[in-house]
Amino acid sequence: MTGARAVRAAASIVVVLSLAACSDAGSTRRSTDEAATAQPSPSIRTLTAIPLPPQPPPSGVIAADMRQSSRDAALGRMEVWIDNDTAGTITPIRITYTDPRLHRPVHGDRLRAVPSQSTRGFPLYLPARPACGQAGTGGSVEMAYGDTTVTLDVDDSTDVVGRYVDARCAEIAVARVSTLAWDDQVVDGPVAVDSTATLVLIVRPTGIPGHELVLDAVTGTPVLTSVGSPYWSLGTHITSDGPDQRIELPLMPARCDPHAFQESGGATAFRIKLHLDGKPQQLILRMSPAGAASAIEFARQSCGLGD
Repeated sequence: MTGARAVRAAASIVVVLSLAACSDAGSTRRSTDEAATAQPSPSIRTLTAIPLPPQPPPSGVIAADMRQSSRDAALGRMEVWIDNDTAGTITPIRITYTDPRLHRPVHGDRLRAVPSQSTRGFPLYLPARPACGQAGTGGSVEMAYGDTTVTLDVDDSTDVVGRYVDARCAEIAVARVSTLAWDDQVVDGPVAVDSTATLVLIVRPTGIPGHELVLDAVTGTPVLTSVGSPYWSLGTHITSDGPDQRIELPLMPARCDPHAFQESGGATAFRIKLHLDGKPQQLILRMSPAGAASAIEFARQSCGLGD
């Protein structure tokens, strides 16, 4: 290597070493500065799960109670719930509910196992013609499982059977004077947001003279209600041999949250307060499936919840 080349090479080495030294020094200073300014990480709180108290041992008791949801009512049924507080699983092969107010025993549906310390509900379809005027305060259920048959008094704290019998017997009595039904159509065309509709009660007297029906009021539902009032005040007189009538009731949504339409088992079941031959009565008048679909769709469109 010539002398000039040696000098240039030595100079290059000095420059590279100087840059490396500067880089290392800068990196060291940044690391030191970051370490000085870094904030300590917050400690993570550890929660210790509290163990659940042990479940009490089975009492050996089997109990029954009566319930009815709005969906059950719409389907013409109630449910007897079996509480199995024994140590083993019970698998019913027959469930029969007996009540003097129902004319005849009714049989449980969807029979399936009831595990230890759990409950299961079994549908009971209600008869179309209960024993109107028959006194009674409760019923009992006979349940057969395996080689065992037990008879249980049924706790009916909300009077499911009594309320059904009263309502159904009122329907039967009113039908001797006139049939009542809702028109399936509540709107004639497209529905705009915040629009109203018309609920129409169709009245067809039987033609047999001697009875009078006074329709006092109709109450709304959780989804459908009167325009400007929670109920429709009527005061309409109907004679059993009078003409047919169409009673128009202005209709609007009672609420517009989507949850209301998901819980719509009783959305189109309207309570009618009336007097039959001077005696106060109440009955639940449901829309047909087609009418109910039409009314619910109107409410959705009026609420701005349409597809």
